[in-house]
Amino acid sequence: MPVLRVVSYNIHKGRSATGGRESLADLRLGLYGLRPDLLFLQEVQGRNQVRGSLDAQHESLAAALHMQAAYGCNAVRQATDHGNALLSRYPILYYENQDVSDHRLEQRGLLHGVVRVGDVPVHCLVVHLGLLAGGRSRQVQALADRIQRLVPAHEPLLIAGDFNDWTNRLAPLFVEQLGLVEVFAAAPQGSDEIYRLRRTVSRLRERLAWLPGQALRQRPELSMNGHARLTPPPRTFPSVFPWLRLDRIYQRGFAVRRARVLHGSPWKKLSDHAPLVADLELP
Repeated sequence: MPVLRVVSYNIHKGRSATGGRESLADLRLGLYGLRPDLLFLQEVQGRNQVRGSLDAQHESLAAALHMQAAYGCNAVRQATDHGNALLSRYPILYYENQDVSDHRLEQRGLLHGVVRVGDVPVHCLVVHLGLLAGGRSRQVQALADRIQRLVPAHEPLLIAGDFNDWTNRLAPLFVEQLGLVEVFAAAPQGSDEIYRLRRTVSRLRERLAWLPGQALRQRPELSMNGHARLTPPPRTFPSVFPWLRLDRIYQRGFAVRRARVLHGSPWKKLSDHAPLVADLELP
């Protein structure tokens, strides 16, 4: 079976992390160089009637990358709207956007697409959870209910996006209730030497009581051999100086070959989040 390159990225509506300049053209080039098979995108503008260069971003990226696109509109403004998008090099058989807004000030949705890889249906859910802990818990419960209702246990599943869960408190629900594995917890040790070194430094920092990272409660994740690893997700926000662990890729039914977070240039200039990349193999 093929190895799929999965990318999760909050693209900040096609604007740079600093200064707010348009970054969509450079973002297209960066993503093209990654050669993704599946793209889970958040803060995508589907409509921008003020700046045509920022309009229909999912369609623009899909055309440049020769991929199919599904868009879930969540937040509607007078001249713009934005939401989540799924781009796929494989046929998208079906998609639906479920409204999981917890209050009027934050419009959130779950974009659920089914992609056919060979003869295998792969369920892909793009998420961007709320800023309040209570709302995130309710949104994750809605996500769990949808999976239990619509995703057969034997079919591969991917959930990726901006979880806004900087304390990693939602991890047990994904691991214990849904049988999912976060890709950095399952990736082979040493598969990415740069990330391994950064992770070692991060752990040392978090053991020092005077650093804010000490407050992070590490949750055990299940590796592919069934053993638990205390591996926190990588720091992805803000991209210019990553500190908070906001973004995730969870999977079920794959073997994780590699997982990495893209720091530095050009990524720190394209969005306020750093992208996640995982190479996943269907058995």
